[in-house]
Amino acid sequence: MTNQKTEYSFEAKLNLPYEQALEKVTEALKAEGFGVLTKIDVKATLKEKLDTDFRKYTILGACNPPLAHRALSADLDVGLLLPCNVIVYEEGSGSVVKLMDPLSMLSVISRPEVESVAEEANKRLERVAKALNG
Repeated sequence: MTNQKTEYSFEAKLNLPYEQALEKVTEALKAEGFGVLTKIDVKATLKEKLDTDFRKYTILGACNPPLAHRALSADLDVGLLLPCNVIVYEEGSGSVVKLMDPLSMLSVISRPEVESVAEEANKRLERVAKALNG
C-alpha cells in the first residue's frame, strides 16, 4: 500500500480487491465524520449509456455536514464545489483511491471563512488517506 499527494488529491493504492476497497474507504470516511451522499457506478453507467466496457470505477460524493454548513454559511456558491469527490477504481489485483484536496478546490474562493473550513476538511481527508494504508 502506498500513499501520496498530488496537486489536487490525496492518493492511496490498496492491495485489496475493488469491492473491499470501497468498503474500507466508506468506513475511513465515516471515522472522519463524512457520509457518502452519492455513489456513481461509472462502469455500469457507461455500459448502460454507451454499451461500452470500462474498469470498475466509482465516484463517491462525501460530505461532512458540519463543515458543509460552515462553508455554505460563509458563501452559498461553495455548493458548486460540494460534495467532496472520492474515486475508487480497480487497478490490476488492487485498487486506487483518490480523495479531492479541498484546499486546491476551494482556492478559487478567496474568503477566510471558507479557507478555514477547507483546511479542516483537508486535514480530515488526508487522515482518511493515511488510515487506508494502515
